[in-house]
Amino acid sequence: MKKTWHSKSSLMCLFFIIFLKNYTSNRNMSQTYNKTIKKTIYNKTIPNSIEDEIVVALSHFPKLKYTPIHFAFKEKIKKSTMQAQPKFKTLLRPKSKREYFIYINRQFNVGETSMAIEDLPSDVLIGWLGHELGHIMDYETMTNIQLMRFGIKYLFNETSIKTAERAADSYAVQNGMRSYILKTKNFILNHADIPETYKARIKKFYLSPEEVMELVD
Repeated sequence: MKKTWHSKSSLMCLFFIIFLKNYTSNRNMSQTYNKTIKKTIYNKTIPNSIEDEIVVALSHFPKLKYTPIHFAFKEKIKKSTMQAQPKFKTLLRPKSKREYFIYINRQFNVGETSMAIEDLPSDVLIGWLGHELGHIMDYETMTNIQLMRFGIKYLFNETSIKTAERAADSYAVQNGMRSYILKTKNFILNHADIPETYKARIKKFYLSPEEVMELVD
């Protein structure tokens, strides 16, 4: 009887040691992950529901580490799923004080396809975010006056749209996001429920998957 009790007691101690070890390990991993997140998202405003995807995308753009970027949901963005733009009043300040918004549609609505943006495949969402961060990389090369001129041209000139969208793709690929950009493009171009008119716009203004493959990252 004493032997049985001793065996059970030893077994319980063993389980407790294993549990404690795993708990400590997981806690340390969690603390490390949280430190990484805080380091990566410095000076950023991020919605909790897509924080993981934003952190991954930002990790590919070390040059934007200290750049103020506000990620914000929007009910509807015309002709786009996301939109990167400068915070207008900061264009009246020195370039070093410039801030940006990345607006994100709450719903991905194209043709018969409708889903919450959080329900998109994670890698597809990361690729989309990477493209928008590519726009900000492009904006950072411009003076405030140049950026305002660019905004006007983008509204009225298809050549300017094509130049800007292809530049954003290129910046994303150059920052190591080729696989994510390809997954986003293939999701759009191969999705049966996305209308051909939307796919045609993507083909017209953005780099093709083949062109992305040819870029040097």
